[in-house]
Amino acid sequence: MNLKQDQLPSLDNMKILKMKKITILILTFFYFGKIEAQQLPQISQYMLNNYAINPAVSAMYDYYQVKTTIRNQWTGLSESPKTTILSIYGKQNEKVALGGTVFNDITGPTSRIGGTISYAYTLPINGKLNFSLAISGGFTQFRLIKSTISVQQADDPFIQGGDIVRTLPDAIFALNFFTEKWYLGLSVPQLLSTELNLMDEDFARRYDTTSVNGKLSSHVFVLGEYIYVINKDFTFKPNLFLKYVSGSKTQIDLGVKTEYKQLLWTGVNYNINNQLSPLGLLLGYNISDKFNIGYSFGVPSSSTSSYQSGSHEFMLGFKFF
Repeated sequence: MNLKQDQLPSLDNMKILKMKKITILILTFFYFGKIEAQQLPQISQYMLNNYAINPAVSAMYDYYQVKTTIRNQWTGLSESPKTTILSIYGKQNEKVALGGTVFNDITGPTSRIGGTISYAYTLPINGKLNFSLAISGGFTQFRLIKSTISVQQADDPFIQGGDIVRTLPDAIFALNFFTEKWYLGLSVPQLLSTELNLMDEDFARRYDTTSVNGKLSSHVFVLGEYIYVINKDFTFKPNLFLKYVSGSKTQIDLGVKTEYKQLLWTGVNYNINNQLSPLGLLLGYNISDKFNIGYSFGVPSSSTSSYQSGSHEFMLGFKFF
């Protein structure tokens, strides 16, 4: 039996339906591509706010300190990342160190806020070498701000309704070997590798043909520094920061920091496998025994300098003696 013409789906409706599916797939591709590239906040002054990378380093300090990092990444690039991190950490006694971090990270239509607290325990190996283990637990709230997403069809079901908000538990495992001259440690943030489940069940059942809901992947960070005293005025500190996550190229930051009379420091970082801003320049000043400030500038690569003018990062520190 033949269907009447008005019972057949119109060509326009078929095109609209197809366009909706294409739009969803495109959004999914770019959206998850973005968070795969930068799931965690990025900082270039990692040697000054090293606790934000590895909570086990809290065992190295006989005092508590607060570090604040504010970063505007890839200035001039639309919807570029903006990050704020506040850390407090230090040694409670000879064996135990405590700390905590809160952060806010915004990239395009996505934002993350979160907080963690950590516990570190120190095990002396010999007279000079120590080993610390740390576990950190907290939460991350992930938000997809639909009003900031541009789509071709205004009635696209993906952007209907309010923002998508997910609050998830999180954990970090970390370890660190250290002496008075050097330290080398490893941390695994996003240890739980939880699913975001960005789509509600009804929407996913009708439209999620790719079954992609997003996952917070576990990362592996390796952070280390060596302190070489040149003379009574100058100290030379080479450092290493390795970042690995499955599905992305391993990034290696090689840096050096030179300090004059424990008062003024300058430094440079070179980021391997960073196509947007491979070179970072650092400058800082110890205002007193308790206060210090730092600034870094991420130099844009020659291939991206026409549409982004680099990254700016400010750090403020305060020590409690």
